[in-house]
Amino acid sequence: MKNFFTLGLILKFLMVIVFYFGDVVINPSGNHYANRNFATDASGNNLINQHISIGSLSDNNLINWGISMDSPGLYPLHKTLDLDWKQIRSVSRRINNDFSDFDGFEHLESAIAFMLGKYDIKGASVAVARDGQLVFAKGLGYADAESEEPVKPAHLFRIASVSKLITATTIMKMRELDLLDIDDKVFGKDGILNDPVYLNYADPRVEDITVRHLLNHSSGWDRRYGDHIAMHYHIARDMQINNNDLSVTDILTFAMKNGLHFDPGSRTSYSNLGYVILGQIIEAVSGVNYESYVRKTILLPLGIQEMRIGGSHLEERFKNEVKYYETAYIPEDHHAYGNDRLIPLPYGGNDIKLLGAAGGWIASPAEIMKLVVSIDTIPDTPNLLSPESIELMTDTNLSGGHPIGWAGTDGRGNWWRTGTLSGTSALVMRQNNGISWAVFFNSSTYKGISLPRETHKEVHTALNRVKNWPEHNLFYHFESFPYRYPDIAELR
Repeated sequence: MKNFFTLGLILKFLMVIVFYFGDVVINPSGNHYANRNFATDASGNNLINQHISIGSLSDNNLINWGISMDSPGLYPLHKTLDLDWKQIRSVSRRINNDFSDFDGFEHLESAIAFMLGKYDIKGASVAVARDGQLVFAKGLGYADAESEEPVKPAHLFRIASVSKLITATTIMKMRELDLLDIDDKVFGKDGILNDPVYLNYADPRVEDITVRHLLNHSSGWDRRYGDHIAMHYHIARDMQINNNDLSVTDILTFAMKNGLHFDPGSRTSYSNLGYVILGQIIEAVSGVNYESYVRKTILLPLGIQEMRIGGSHLEERFKNEVKYYETAYIPEDHHAYGNDRLIPLPYGGNDIKLLGAAGGWIASPAEIMKLVVSIDTIPDTPNLLSPESIELMTDTNLSGGHPIGWAGTDGRGNWWRTGTLSGTSALVMRQNNGISWAVFFNSSTYKGISLPRETHKEVHTALNRVKNWPEHNLFYHFESFPYRYPDIAELR
């Protein structure tokens, strides 16, 4: 037994070394490997160009999460993972709260705990990266207040409009792969979305809308006249459709029937509808479902396994997803008469799947940090996007007046993305000093959309007080224990 234990430690140590420094990893059973090679562009910039191949389900317990080599938009075969039942878990599942118990971050924990108490927020999750390394990831409060389940780094939160950063990143990657251009026309006979259902529009200016206009919120729809995605109950009644059957196509049909509010490209007005349309573009160009395409070609190559589109109702909650809390209640069935039963606003107030590309993703802060550091310009860190694409997303002089994917940039290298829905508030921050961080809450407060401002103030102040930064990288902390990549249905 002693010899077996010693052999196990040696094998684990060797696997840690290889996991950090690349090349081929062979597990104790001899049947999986990971080649961590990165391609470089002409300027020597590290680019993540990798293809994931997962074996089929068979007697040796291999899982098939199929990615066809000839599917459009997939990366060259620079990375292959044949994973068995002892595959490495996603970053947020490989770590726990104890990994972030060390001196230096007590001010950050106190700041978040203060906000939980001040606003009666049930739970929060925080992740901090420095120079491309995840140095802190911890949950505070409750994921489920009724059962007193504590928040852990693996818990998923609705991230609302932070989803737009995911969608924008996908579009920019498709641009780099020459699958589309951001100045391509979206509608009309020569547009990307040229199916007959999209050709019945009242306003001819619709034909002027480009992918860029959708990305920078200048497509011509002004939500001061109503947010189409938030108006789903109204649209269902207008179109005499059961709300549960309302589709993105139905919402676009309604929007195009009523025309634009300004000339595309003439000014900006924040638009959820624009990003929902971008989701349709991704599907039309790739021939793949939006969520599947993003997960297979953007997230999985980064090692992000848990992020996915969430559900609207409590019974659709994933096993590792937090519960959401809000004081407001709404009728359970807006479109049905005579039903006066009330449900919490987070579980019916928004159609999460319709929000999809604009606000439907659920994620952990640790995995969001993995995405953020891959669309940064940190030296010696592999980048998913080229420096040109990153600059285009963050320089408003290039993007057309509004950042692409990000909510705001200040011209000094600070970028931020916020997200708010009933029962959730999210803030992602990229600072110009190499520090990035994310804070997610699972409760609404009376502060509403202004809560991120206070969150930023508290976290920024606390991180400025950190004197000795950890040298570890929780992104690559290795633990091997039984886990297979599950089907979405198994996570419910």
